[in-house]
Amino acid sequence: MKILVTGKNGQLGRSIQNLISNFDHHEFSFVGREEFDLSSSDSISNFFDTHSHFDVIINCAAYNAVDKAEKEIDLADKINHLAVKQMAVIANSHNIKFIHISTDYVFDGKKFSPYLEIDHPNPLNIYGNTKLLGERAIFNTMTRNAIILRTSWVFSEFGNNFVKTMLELGSNRSHISVVSDQFGSPTYAKDLAETILNIISTESFRNNSFPTEIYHLSNSGETSWYEFAKEIFSLINLDCKVISVSSEQYPLSVLRPRNTILNKEKIIEKFKLQIPSWQQSLKECLREIKQSKIDLSN
Repeated sequence: MKILVTGKNGQLGRSIQNLISNFDHHEFSFVGREEFDLSSSDSISNFFDTHSHFDVIINCAAYNAVDKAEKEIDLADKINHLAVKQMAVIANSHNIKFIHISTDYVFDGKKFSPYLEIDHPNPLNIYGNTKLLGERAIFNTMTRNAIILRTSWVFSEFGNNFVKTMLELGSNRSHISVVSDQFGSPTYAKDLAETILNIISTESFRNNSFPTEIYHLSNSGETSWYEFAKEIFSLINLDCKVISVSSEQYPLSVLRPRNTILNKEKIIEKFKLQIPSWQQSLKECLREIKQSKIDLSN
């Protein structure tokens, strides 16, 4: 199959690139902002007009600067909503299967148990709202052959993420304050990438039409940002004290949901997945960072 992957410079795009040698029966094309600008409808149209037919689009690109989105509403909407709608129209008209990455931030975090795919979304901020609009655009355009994967708390050896931020801060400070009353399911980008590649390699995906569906996907287990930070420092024996603070003590300009733990039973049952724990995958990520001597700033 010919597969287009957007967001080649992001955590998930780079993780997919690292794995494609194991999936050499597919032909991959990776694009970033230079070739495929999601803020420009002309750029998207021109790309598909000048490139040969694809069998699958994996949309890893997004506007995910949660705080900046409150001021750059139009840009966030163009990338997370309107560009997704445009790609869905193109995919639908050319019989291309579409995998789109969405977010736990479509929920308000007020539920006390893990979120199911059928739970009512109610985003608290512009970022979450634009991602939800993107989801709805897919459903309104493609009744079949699209998969929306909601994921959460993505970390990796690439780009900017919580793990790398904690390593950088912890190496330069004697203590840091981390919020302890926001809960979620961390996701190692490599595990997410591998699952996507395994899904598109299944015979049922390749050869059959299927109803458009939403699935939740993260590593197994749950934690708070505070416990997440403590685990990072514990695994590498970093002498930095983590101080627990509440969301009220650590005010941010944008509301964030308190609980976005995702229930993954639907995708596990559908694709017979074995999902590693976030602790196990965090160990692997930290080994990769150490062995590769990765610059924590990018």
